[in-house]
Amino acid sequence: MRHAFRQGVNPGNTYGHRITWDIDCPRSAVAAFVGRADYDEPSIFLPENMLREARRQRGLPAGKVPDVCLLDPDGDIVRHLVREARADRSASWACYHTELWETDYDNIRMGIVGCAVGASFAVLVAEELFASGCEFVVSMTSAGQIAPDLELPCVILIDRALRGEGTSHAYLPPALVVDADPDLIAAVDAALDGVAVRTLRGTTWTTDAPFRETRTALAAAATAGALAVEMEAAALYALAAARDRSVVCFAYVTNTMAIAEGDFEKGPADGAEHALSVVAAAASGWLLHRQREERSSARMPHSSAGVLTSPTSSPHAPRCGERRQREIASPLFSPRYGRTHDTGCS
Repeated sequence: MRHAFRQGVNPGNTYGHRITWDIDCPRSAVAAFVGRADYDEPSIFLPENMLREARRQRGLPAGKVPDVCLLDPDGDIVRHLVREARADRSASWACYHTELWETDYDNIRMGIVGCAVGASFAVLVAEELFASGCEFVVSMTSAGQIAPDLELPCVILIDRALRGEGTSHAYLPPALVVDADPDLIAAVDAALDGVAVRTLRGTTWTTDAPFRETRTALAAAATAGALAVEMEAAALYALAAARDRSVVCFAYVTNTMAIAEGDFEKGPADGAEHALSVVAAAASGWLLHRQREERSSARMPHSSAGVLTSPTSSPHAPRCGERRQREIASPLFSPRYGRTHDTGCS
């Protein structure tokens, strides 16, 4: 079966003529764009190869990024650290579109990439970070308030994201939500106990269109359990599930969509120090989580051939993306108000 598409007035036509054209294509071609099913098919375009070409063109040395890397979509953390001469620009980071800064905070070396806003940009950079040796990606993004009882500013540890963007659908089968790794989230949540920042745990809505946050859409997100709206988490968690990577996303809830003046306030230093303390705690939780996994793997029995056996070594075990999809397929949403740390950042 073939589908025909008809496009009406060309908005770029300055002469005012009405232009129409038909695109006739088979159903398989439509499905490749509208409802993808190639989640397990390898990509032709790889981050390693793009980084290789960037190094060649720019004459950059080979190098490894820190194990812990932070995505700072607003750029407030990067600007704060650079202003105080507390960060050094990486000499080997080969991304065409961004710069990576390195700093030490609470005895943790971390790389930071600023201003990678939105799902597709965030995932592009995260893919490059993992290809460059990163082990754990944290995202700290600004978010708009949905739940009316949130006290702003506050930080949400995102454990589930509504998939209102497009990037996640290139990594996982269709579903309304994507969940973070529950064991990793639990470890990070526990590590936040020692942070003097108001934090809670819950669901957000990830959107690609911030200026299309209508009352209808916000009400639907609230009904689905979203506490806030942001632009990256669903895509980053889809990448994590599909590629078996460690990713944790935070939403720094600072605004009510600028309905009134005085919005978007994060506190002193644009919230940079508060954010860094949360990221350092998340890194500590991730390290403990990784150590537990390594000890658990070391205790697992070996086969007679000397190969470590695990649930995922079975030929019948689901791939990461499939396993995650079964967990999130049911559209059962409820607000998730976890432990709140009210030691104050407002």
